Amino acid sequence: MRHLNQGRKLSRTSAHRKALFRNLVLSLIRHGRLKTTDAKAKELRRFADRMITLGKRGDLSARRRAFDFIRSRDAVKKLFDEIAPRFKDRAGGYTRVIKFGVRIGDAAPLSVIEFTANEAEEKGKKPRRKKTMARTERESRPARAAAGA
Repeated sequence: MRHLNQGRKLSRTSAHRKALFRNLVLSLIRHGRLKTTDAKAKELRRFADRMITLGKRGDLSARRRAFDFIRSRDAVKKLFDEIAPRFKDRAGGYTRVIKFGVRIGDAAPLSVIEFTANEAEEKGKKPRRKKTMARTERESRPARAAAGA
């Protein structure tokens, strides 16, 4: 029985699993999006969300705990300065897993894992506005000649 045993083993030793998730979290922080198997992506959520929570705390102790796991100064800096502030008003659910298809070699189910954020914020664009009545009337009027009319 597996009472109180959380997490997937993924056919790896504990040291290999730990190294795997360190590398996956590092890649997710660097690139913002990863394509991996379903099981790894679902398990990666736990570690990535923990790192974001540390980033939101922002104190020295949290920074040291994040560095202990990630082991990259640049990634920790990016996590605390760029990624975590985007989620300051969110209570959880910092990542999303999207089914992607199957791998060609062994038909393993693939997923994309990425940070959730406001899509307009990510693209740097303003959110779309609904057209108002005055705006649609302006666009439908024929253009007048600049001189004399």
